[in-house]
Amino acid sequence: MLAPHGRLRSPPDLLWLQLDSHPTTGLALAARGENIEVPGALDGRILIAPTAFKGTLSPAAAARAMARGVARAWPSSDLRLLPLSDGGDGFLEATLHGRRHHLVWTEAEDALGRPHRVPWGSLDGGRLAVLELARAVGIAGVLSPTPRSAAISGTEGLGVVLTAALATAPQRLVIGLGGSASTDGGVGVARRLGYRLLDRTGGDLRPGGAALAELDRIVAPAQRRPAGAEIVGAYDVTAPLLGPSGAARVFGPQKGADAATVSELEAGLERLRRVVARDLLAEAADLPGAGAAGGAGFGLVAFCGARLVPGAELVAELVGLDSELDLARLVVTGEGRVDRQSFAGKVVGEVVRRAHRRGLPCLVVAGSVDPSAALQLGTLGAALHLCGAPGHAPERTLEQAVHAACGELAEGDDPLRPGPQ
Repeated sequence: MLAPHGRLRSPPDLLWLQLDSHPTTGLALAARGENIEVPGALDGRILIAPTAFKGTLSPAAAARAMARGVARAWPSSDLRLLPLSDGGDGFLEATLHGRRHHLVWTEAEDALGRPHRVPWGSLDGGRLAVLELARAVGIAGVLSPTPRSAAISGTEGLGVVLTAALATAPQRLVIGLGGSASTDGGVGVARRLGYRLLDRTGGDLRPGGAALAELDRIVAPAQRRPAGAEIVGAYDVTAPLLGPSGAARVFGPQKGADAATVSELEAGLERLRRVVARDLLAEAADLPGAGAAGGAGFGLVAFCGARLVPGAELVAELVGLDSELDLARLVVTGEGRVDRQSFAGKVVGEVVRRAHRRGLPCLVVAGSVDPSAALQLGTLGAALHLCGAPGHAPERTLEQAVHAACGELAEGDDPLRPGPQ
């Protein structure tokens, strides 16, 4: 709703407390009756900045669908599309979007050792390399995850792509950590960088996370740290390597692991932690993001000397999110499901917080939402619209939802019309 003088007004008593039990779509602004000043920029720019709708739309596809919905409601608006990622699905697409780049394809292997081609990006005249773990060894490549696939999947393919990218001598190399099929602690990457992981007989350890329980020692290559490039791992979850909130227990079941396999993977990661501390003098298991991508965050620190950062913050830096927000009158963001994790280093939480700091109206569109997350959105003055199940035409569903949300916000008026000067 548009209040007088170009302000976005929330309905005085509209607050959903049981959103998960209501399939009906609609708009909810939990900030009761609060008026949010629209920034005074006169170019009428609306920033479209979603992340992936997992399993249905990539960040760019979601941005395009949202933009069509906004354009139907407000044809005169100036739209700026800025797809985002938190390090998981769509990381490569989001970081390359709208920027001059060279897309490189490398012959590698997927999480189960099958050959395939993996894209990665070179930007800024070769000074920056961008890799996405999910493109190399992602769960999407495992059509029917099982306990066996969860036990034997590895990150060797990412190591191949990392080696190829390092050969181009970038100054900075960033890796999106998310969407993995494996729980191997990043040892597959280590193998491709020249490390040897040996069992008690002196033989090379089998691939996969379950085999880590047999790890006896690690033999490092002559050059332990890749020379020249700063390596940054962009995590999409803050999970540590081990424990009830770690890589195996939380995310193993999502990769096909049953209870017995989860226990094997946890034991393997614990053994890896101990041997890494003894042989490489590295302690990284408790770092935020160490458990991301099945412990690949831990492995990148231990074997490559990488630095781990929140993926949403890194992508925001790379694509200039703050500058885009400064020029906007309204920002539209969204993802498949908004929940507590959305405010723990994910895109939607990052966009909403930055918009709130600027007093910038923000519309969040999601397929579903956790009630606690809806309340948190409300405290930050964001409007929420549920688009429901995607059906057979997810782009069309999202477009229609955004169009409806814009109509409810503006009640048919142009929200970009400047107020009295």
